[in-house]
Amino acid sequence: MSITATEAPTATSTSGGPHHEASSASNDATTSQETYGQLVADKMLLLDYQNVLIQSVLTERFSGAPPAHIDQTVSDFDGVIYHISTPETKTKIQLSIQIRCYKDLVKYGAEQVLQREYGQYVVPPEPGYDFSVLIDLENLPEEKEEKDALIMKMALLKRNAMAAPFEAAYEEHYKLKEEASKYTSEEAPQGVREGGEVMAIHYREEEAIYVKASHDRVTVIFSTIFREETDRVFGKIFIQEFVDARRRAIQNAPQVLFRNDPPLELQGVPGVRDTGTGEIGYVTFVLFPRHLTPQRMPDCISHIQTFRDYFHYHIKASKAYIHSRMRKRTADFLQVLRRARPDSEEKERKTASGRTFKVQGA
Repeated sequence: MSITATEAPTATSTSGGPHHEASSASNDATTSQETYGQLVADKMLLLDYQNVLIQSVLTERFSGAPPAHIDQTVSDFDGVIYHISTPETKTKIQLSIQIRCYKDLVKYGAEQVLQREYGQYVVPPEPGYDFSVLIDLENLPEEKEEKDALIMKMALLKRNAMAAPFEAAYEEHYKLKEEASKYTSEEAPQGVREGGEVMAIHYREEEAIYVKASHDRVTVIFSTIFREETDRVFGKIFIQEFVDARRRAIQNAPQVLFRNDPPLELQGVPGVRDTGTGEIGYVTFVLFPRHLTPQRMPDCISHIQTFRDYFHYHIKASKAYIHSRMRKRTADFLQVLRRARPDSEEKERKTASGRTFKVQGA
């Protein structure tokens, strides 16, 4: 799946990972020919899917470093908290995760997904957390590739937990698609025409992700809060760029829609708000069958999960960039004023007797 005009790999995360710039536009294009939206898209960063601090700690432990006591609490996007520790011995590392919307995820199969992914490592949850795994450093895979894969799997704990409703939507899509193939569009039962139920994941205090499967698509809707008018302006610029990028270069990208009132898919869904002030925006991604193949599904799920953080990260980064340019321009103007000196003038004056003489200007 490709949700932007660029398809660069990883970027920054709150856990302090490195970032890489997304591939820029051709050098032949001049600045005068590029719109602001194009310039923004060409410099956008893509966020990591994994937690880089967890990845770093486990990489160090797996590399043969002497066993050491660990007790770290790590924050991630969307209020997610990790706790990585050695509660019993230094050779056994416990990793726990706390997710605000874990109860929502469980309704859509999160426990089954996590059991599938972590199997032998799953242990009873640590008090205060939703899910825990335990890694025995004395019983690690022999091959380096297998160790790296295990590290990445542990660092993707949040991603895998959040994947449950998307996987459920994919499965429901294929069932509805198979059922719809038995009927014409007019003869199809109402349940097939309207699609499945809307799965709501309240992953932030005032924001949610809504996922709805249909026989010909999967719709993903993000509700997001804009606290300031400038955020709304920047948000519209970014969303418009997603739309224009799809028209220009990436015809296979999902359809992207933005509106301030709840989409029709959310009619009757509990908790959906419409303030009428523009404070809440709804961003809709329409995933078509070409995005729902088994080969593309993992990347699609990873991309779509990070959209909200990606979106607001670049709104804030753009505001910071513009403010820094304004401060620099103001400093340049002040420097010009300080260097300014009036030209020396010879002023002509007269004495009381009528004689004239010239005085050098100060």
